[in-house]
Amino acid sequence: MSATTTPAGTSQLSTALARDRLGVAAVVFFVMSAAAPLTVVAGVVPTGLAVTGLTAISIAFLAVAVVLAVFAVGYVAMARHIANAGAFYAYIAQGLGRPLGVGAAWVALVAYNSFQLASYGGFGAIAAPLFADWFGVEIQWWVIALAAWALVAVLGVRDVAVNGRVLATLLVAEIVLVVVFSFADLLAPTFEASAAPLDAGSLAGAGAGALLVMAVTGFVGFEQSVVFSEESRDPRRTVPRATYIAVAMIAVLYAFSAWAMISAAGGQAVERAGAEGPELFFNLASARLGDSALHLGHALFLTSLIAAMISFHNIIARYTFSLGREGVLPRAFGRTVPGTGAPKNGSLAQSALGLVAILGYAIMGWDPLVQLFFWGGTTGGIGVLLLITITSVAVIGYFARHPCGEDGWHRLGAPAIGAVLLLVMSYLAVTNIEVLFGVAPGSTPTWVVPLAYGILMLAGVLWALILRRTRARVYAGIGLGARSASTFSFTEATR
Repeated sequence: MSATTTPAGTSQLSTALARDRLGVAAVVFFVMSAAAPLTVVAGVVPTGLAVTGLTAISIAFLAVAVVLAVFAVGYVAMARHIANAGAFYAYIAQGLGRPLGVGAAWVALVAYNSFQLASYGGFGAIAAPLFADWFGVEIQWWVIALAAWALVAVLGVRDVAVNGRVLATLLVAEIVLVVVFSFADLLAPTFEASAAPLDAGSLAGAGAGALLVMAVTGFVGFEQSVVFSEESRDPRRTVPRATYIAVAMIAVLYAFSAWAMISAAGGQAVERAGAEGPELFFNLASARLGDSALHLGHALFLTSLIAAMISFHNIIARYTFSLGREGVLPRAFGRTVPGTGAPKNGSLAQSALGLVAILGYAIMGWDPLVQLFFWGGTTGGIGVLLLITITSVAVIGYFARHPCGEDGWHRLGAPAIGAVLLLVMSYLAVTNIEVLFGVAPGSTPTWVVPLAYGILMLAGVLWALILRRTRARVYAGIGLGARSASTFSFTEATR
């Protein structure tokens, strides 16, 4: 393991995560676990139906997949030249400048922590009534959430390959269940093959913007294949393959299951989604498969949330590690666990934040389902969409200065098309924000969330400018990962 050195020459910190630990399949498992397929199919799809009144969710998933695949062309091309666990942070820093990169890092940390903390709230709130039904035991949501938190905290400092094996088991189980339940929907007595979920014309009407943005949240995590580039075997091949495979699998799974669910509802999908919520997915299939399948579905719904927790924890820990390694955050965050190469202090910091959030919500008596799970997930989704959009522009900026042997499609064509499409989606997210949060126009979340992200971006930019004036060598190394900033001259550092 390589290490940075202080001016005095003493070894200070590790600068690299464990190498050659993850193949294509393992990276796909991390990516798809963050996307949480069962949670999306059972939660996002019925919510989208109820909130928008539109049934074109399948075509929305496919449309978003096309946009993200176009974005990924330039994104993974950039990954071939920049291996950094900071992902968005590193790409934006090298494509649009170090100050914007640090601003993006602040946004990324809050966005991904929002998903992580939301998962704790959702797990506790959903598991509590299920445990009462299954075992006849009343347990407070926060006690259950703390049990999940402890599991994630322990795995967070283990070898990344161990986390990958856990995620593989959980992910395969939930995907199999989604497929089986969806085929069971085809046998429902109320099944009527519907063309509505695939009606592209519905994407131009009222509420379509919110539907598209909800579909985007179902893919959150796909972009994190590059986070594991430093730990992948042959990252120039592993990262692109994992990214495209994940996007394709997610799109097909979501589109098919949504179509089957809506068709099985027999023309009552919107009404039933409003009345039954996530239970719509389980109720439709259990009518054919029985109560045992219903209980299994609920159990795997919980493990889907656990898988998402593990995946987001690993992502956040690596972002924090990357920033600590480069001195943007305190250097202590750049330490890894000897032997496993896990980002030790980044993982512990995320665990500490999770503990504070769970206990804080419990003490204040806040609703863990609406005010943590739903609002937190929506907040994270908006943040990630904004980051993807900025990154699509950063790809163009990077290759304008460093062609790196890439052709015009990878350097400019695909990134430009992706940037335009993502700008449209970001506009739709902001203009439909009250629909996404399920609140009245002008309510607190509709202005606090965009304002918070704006402040975070500005704060990051200002911190980078302070680093440029006070710690020039740290500033010069922003976005460079394990490469030392010592190769840069003071003149280059202050540009």
